[in-house]
Amino acid sequence: MFTGQKKQKMFGAGMYAMLLVMSSAYADIESQSETWRHKFTPTYYVTTNQTDATDLNLRANHLTHVIWVGHYWRGNEFEQTRIGYEYTSQFSFIQLVPSLQMATHGFVGGSINTQIGESIYAVLGLGRTNAQDYYNLNFDPNDSLLYGVGTKLLPKSNLSVFTVMDNRLHTDQVVTHLVWKFTPDIHQRLTVDWSRKQGRATVNDDSVFGDALSVTYDYGDVFLRIAQDHKVNFSTEDQTRLSVGIRY
Repeated sequence: MFTGQKKQKMFGAGMYAMLLVMSSAYADIESQSETWRHKFTPTYYVTTNQTDATDLNLRANHLTHVIWVGHYWRGNEFEQTRIGYEYTSQFSFIQLVPSLQMATHGFVGGSINTQIGESIYAVLGLGRTNAQDYYNLNFDPNDSLLYGVGTKLLPKSNLSVFTVMDNRLHTDQVVTHLVWKFTPDIHQRLTVDWSRKQGRATVNDDSVFGDALSVTYDYGDVFLRIAQDHKVNFSTEDQTRLSVGIRY
């Protein structure tokens, strides 16, 4: 999820699970089982003018603890293995989620995110890295500030809008998300994430504007996600992503 300023154009802007995929701050946390629960997610990336890539990610949850390990590779051009840890603290109406991630090529990053409120809530977050090479699987700036609001008052829904903006590398990167989670019954969930981005891959690049749409369908312990991302990672390229996964 994070990348250094000099390498951003090549490898991306960020740090997959560091603003975990900011998972807990602006999304519903998965069931906090007293036994270990796992989620395995293979993803295939098709990017214009670039070699196709693959990522394998294994995530494990136990009560308030989350750990993950993943490996990304793009032919003979770039490979990276990552590990991370996240902890969730609940204080009445406030949820606090710090996380830490390390990866090969010398990358280290972390974030802290908070959700304030329940049926109507606010989200705030801050992310930092050591600016080393990292292919951004989060697709948002990660040396960044996050802020937004959400509500669970709509029937069977969780609706949120939030912005992630670079506040360190002077790239003017800003991504705004509108996320709708709809749970019609205990077996199914539909998640739609629409976003709009603007900014530069590095301070020396031209600014780009693009949209992205990700749709995820969960049925029981199986899920499918497809995404179309224009100007992915603030580059001039477009990307299609396909993920299939299982929880066990």
